[in-house]
Amino acid sequence: MKKRWISLYVENEVGVLAKIAGLFSGKSYNLMSLTVGTTEDSTMSRMTISVESDDATFEQIKKQLNRCVEVIEVIDFTNCPIHRKEVLYIKVKKCDEKIKNEVLRIAGIFKLPIVDYGKEEILLECMQTETRNDEMIAYFSQYFKNIEVVRGGSVAIQGVSIQDK
Repeated sequence: MKKRWISLYVENEVGVLAKIAGLFSGKSYNLMSLTVGTTEDSTMSRMTISVESDDATFEQIKKQLNRCVEVIEVIDFTNCPIHRKEVLYIKVKKCDEKIKNEVLRIAGIFKLPIVDYGKEEILLECMQTETRNDEMIAYFSQYFKNIEVVRGGSVAIQGVSIQDK
């Protein structure tokens, strides 16, 4: 079992997300992450999907996606360099001045933007890989008792490499 990433260009229409998600649940494939958004062409959306599967199952997933009428293109990121990021928000709650100062110090060390600041709460944003965000959650959970975490799925794009010829 290996974590794999695929990207789909799909028609930007009502019900397409449900149909794609239904394809995965109907075959008992577990989606690890799914994000969707419109592209530079407002008639198309792009989905970034992460699944954990073996080679044979992954090939079956791609074949089934290619058969969907609403799917314009399936891009397999398995054997190519990709750039991937996930948005994570961490809210540290019930802060006194000592806790606030510690959160601000940590935010400075990790270069995490403070996106909101209140009397007893601080909201940080972390735009990193899924693994790095997991580490941030573990770190903040270890040092602060009252945190709230919200994260979005990863988005990915194939890398661009300029090589001397």
